[in-house]
Amino acid sequence: MSPIDRRVFYHVNWRLAGLLAVLFAIGVLNLYSASGVRLGDGMQVENYYQKQLIWGSIGLSGMVAFMVFDYRRLNAVAWPLYVMTLLLLLAVPIIGKTVLGARRWLDFGLFNFQPSELAKFSVLLIGARLLSSDSERLNLRELAAVIGLGLVPALLIIKQPDLGTGLLVLMLLAGLVLYRGVQPWLFRTLCVLIPLITPAFWFVLKDYQKRRILAFLDPATDPLGSGYHILQSEIAVGSGRLFGKGFLGGTQSQLRFLPEKHTDFAVAVYGEEWGFFGMIVLLSLFCAFLYQVAVVARDAKDPYGSYLAAGVFFYFFWQILINMGMVMGLMPVVGVPLPFISYGGSATLVNFSLVGLVLNISMRRYLFKQT
Repeated sequence: MSPIDRRVFYHVNWRLAGLLAVLFAIGVLNLYSASGVRLGDGMQVENYYQKQLIWGSIGLSGMVAFMVFDYRRLNAVAWPLYVMTLLLLLAVPIIGKTVLGARRWLDFGLFNFQPSELAKFSVLLIGARLLSSDSERLNLRELAAVIGLGLVPALLIIKQPDLGTGLLVLMLLAGLVLYRGVQPWLFRTLCVLIPLITPAFWFVLKDYQKRRILAFLDPATDPLGSGYHILQSEIAVGSGRLFGKGFLGGTQSQLRFLPEKHTDFAVAVYGEEWGFFGMIVLLSLFCAFLYQVAVVARDAKDPYGSYLAAGVFFYFFWQILINMGMVMGLMPVVGVPLPFISYGGSATLVNFSLVGLVLNISMRRYLFKQT
């Protein structure tokens, strides 16, 4: 390792790395509880938390791998990775694996891979490359080109169907657009047009997606169907009260009332066991985590690094907002997991790798200044 390479490791953002470790530890502990089921002769624990630990180890390797090279090299692979992502997404309807009625995974024998997770990363790279090339605010043509690049993979993901991830890809890119800025007249026009156009998407939603939205507005209209997830989640979080029922003490999760308790609704298990106080602690940790990512975006010494870090910020911000919102009945259920808390192999690998990328940008913030 050259002297320059050794020097960059002196500037690791240990606050960000520490927050990642704490959040992941909370997630594994919560998955241990979410994996438990009360039976007549005691407690049966499934192996989700063990799988998450394995994926966490793989993710840690991915994080280190994303720290050791100069992140500016990613600029050259943005287009090839984007094209490869589109090819994988096109392959999903043809040779993909169907789970619970959705075809989202490609079976590689030893593991299943979800190309939509790669789409988040490739859209981040291509968005950062295009938007960091100039500092002027976007005009209509430039905005259409950028949004179009995100719209293609998003539509392929939504068709799987995976509405939550498809919207997340678009929202990540929208965050980068706001970070760059658009011309004032265009911004005012969009503020008028978007609310007018949005209702038209109702007619392209699938029936189950429409039912979820209606259930969000009034879960009691279908308490055993579309509204079941929201109602059980609200009961779980609300029953935790101020300090919760204690670790492994939740009834909604342990007695199997709470669905998807290890994935989309994992934080409802946490809220039931640790209460309002525990939720505030978790939210504070996420806020501190996002703040550290924002600091890296602010202090990056080149526009490309700044846009990459900003994209990672929006990637995590939207997931945290949407997941915690839907668990508490403030947003419709769209199937977006909570980073580091929800179970998921591909998602864990991507989450750790993106944190590694932010650490990479932070480590090299002084290198450009001195060379």
